[in-house]
Order: sequence, then C-alpha cells, then structure tokens
Amino acid sequence: MTLRDKSPVIRDASFNRPSASPPSAFSPSDTAIAQYGGHELQPNRGIPLNLDWIDAVRVNTSAVERRAQTLVTRRTVKKEWQAAWLLRAITCMDLTTLSGDDTDERVRRLCAKARQPIQQELGQKLRVESLGIKVAAVCVYHTFVETARRAVEGSGIHVAAVSTGFPAGLSPLQERVNEIRRSVEAGADEIDVVITRAHVFSARWQALYDEIATFKNACGPAHLKVILGTGDLQTLRNVAHASLVAMMAGADFIKTSTGKEAVNATLPVSLVMVRAIREYAQETGMAVGLKPAGGIRTAKQALEWLALMKEELGTSWMKAELFRFGASAMLADIERQLEHFATGRYSADYRHPIA
Repeated sequence: MTLRDKSPVIRDASFNRPSASPPSAFSPSDTAIAQYGGHELQPNRGIPLNLDWIDAVRVNTSAVERRAQTLVTRRTVKKEWQAAWLLRAITCMDLTTLSGDDTDERVRRLCAKARQPIQQELGQKLRVESLGIKVAAVCVYHTFVETARRAVEGSGIHVAAVSTGFPAGLSPLQERVNEIRRSVEAGADEIDVVITRAHVFSARWQALYDEIATFKNACGPAHLKVILGTGDLQTLRNVAHASLVAMMAGADFIKTSTGKEAVNATLPVSLVMVRAIREYAQETGMAVGLKPAGGIRTAKQALEWLALMKEELGTSWMKAELFRFGASAMLADIERQLEHFATGRYSADYRHPIA
C-alpha cells in the first residue's frame, strides 16, 4: 500500500494478489454491503495471509499529514446540511462506558440515552421525530452485557463488548478466547478485541494473523472489531501493516484505539487505515468498516471524520454498517450544535447528560 491518488478501479475477477479469494468464493447468498467504483462489495470473510502484500507496504508520512490537514482547514458543511450530517454521526455512534466504577444503573441510563440520543423537544423542532434517530450500539464491559441487552431489547441497537484482556490484551490466549465466547453467549452482537502489539513490533505477521483469526472464529455470529492500539504502534507503516493483517484474518471493522492510550484516534492514522480498507476492497471485493475511538469530543471532529469517509471511500461508508465513532462525550456537543441550528441559541452542557 502506498499513499497515492484515488483510483476507481477494482480488479474484476482476476485479483492481482495471489492469496486473495478467487471469484468462485463469492456466494449468491451474500448480500452486498457497500459499493466502490461501481462495484458491489461483500462482507469480509478474510483471505490467506499474503506476506508479499504486507512487505510491499509503503507510507509517505508527509503526504499523509498534508492530506489529513485538508480536512480541517477547508470550509465545512453548513446549515441544514450540517444538521443532517450531525444526525448521521449520531446513528454511527457506539455509546460507551468503560470505567472502573461502572454499575448496572449507569449502563441502563446509557442505554436509555442510546434509545433517545436527542431530547424529544429538540427532535420536534428539527422535525425528525419520524426518523427514529438512535445510536448504532452501546459498548460495555462483559460484566454488563446482559444488563445492556435487556435495556436495548427491541430497539435495534447492538450491544458491543470489549474483550480479550482489554485494554492491554496481554492475557493468555485461551483466556481471551473464552472471554469472547462468554460475551457472545451473554448476548453481545459485536466484540471489540485487542491485538498483541508485540506481534507488530517484531513483524510476526503470521502470529498476529492466527491470533485474530482465532478471535474471529470464537465470535461466531457476532461482528469482530479489531483494536489496533495505533497510539502504541509508533509508525504509520506499522498501522498499515496491522490494518492489512487484521482484514486478511477476517475483521469486520478495524478500530484505532482502546481510548486508554496516551494518543488515540487522529486523522493521519485514520487516513492510513482508510487507504488500507480501500486497497483491500479493490483487491478482494470485500468491505471492512472503520471505528475511530478515543479523543473525539466535538461536533466539528465528527464532521471531519465523516468527510474523510465520504471523500476516500464514498457514501457507502457513511453508515453504521461500515463506520462507527467510539465516542460518548461527542454526543453532548452534537446536541448543542443541533439546538443552535433549531433555535439560534447554544444550550448549556448540563442539559445534555450522557448517563
């Protein structure tokens, strides 16, 4: 992978990567979840590990930083278009509580907010009551999966559980696998797993691939979101390597951070991950989602990440099936911006509690 201009070309039927799945691997029962360059993309099933592809990765750091900077310096969407984008951002949120002092009651309050993320009065002012705006998922520790499942039952909101020794990911492998299985049995729809960063530092790609493939197998019907811990990976090239290996191993989403690192989601890192997703789609005909997490706190940042997805991957990636925000504090600022659009006045932060 190199940072280069966008190309709409997807390699039909004759994928250049020798380990990519052949065309016969596509099942008629598969449902396309995205489009890119006029081609329908299927859910990711993974491919055999391709070390040649990984070794060929190159990342031009200065080019990445220049491209990312364009997203924050240009004029953003305004007025009703901005309100529409902010509402879309809400529907792509994983509303999260991952604190040591979490309780069942806090999780229930979080789930109530997930079901009605904007106040009823504000929804009426915006005339969006009929849209049934709600977040995509609530993300909690395994201990609270059953509590969350009961609280969101019937709403269509998914329950995501952090797993595999979150946030360090250094528990014995079998313990991490068992943790995934327990969360799925408890009712989790999505599992956010943490990789062993040491595999990336030492370029043990087979070990990383096998680890993630094992997690994928343990997830069963649940979607797998692979946390790369990009703040710990030191270089953008390492981020690109880890992204490709995770996708080859069957990740449904690649996620930037646990939210516990010193540096969490940034636009340059997300750009590298998005370009990896795009190249993987071009080579395999399969789509993988992105979840930036940690440090995203404002409505302006939400617009920047949505602009990144639209410009680099297209509108197919501006929906919850392929894009998530791992952010809760951002919701209050989005509500304030929507209230300003509806009334011309900013409301106080305390009027928009999360849980």
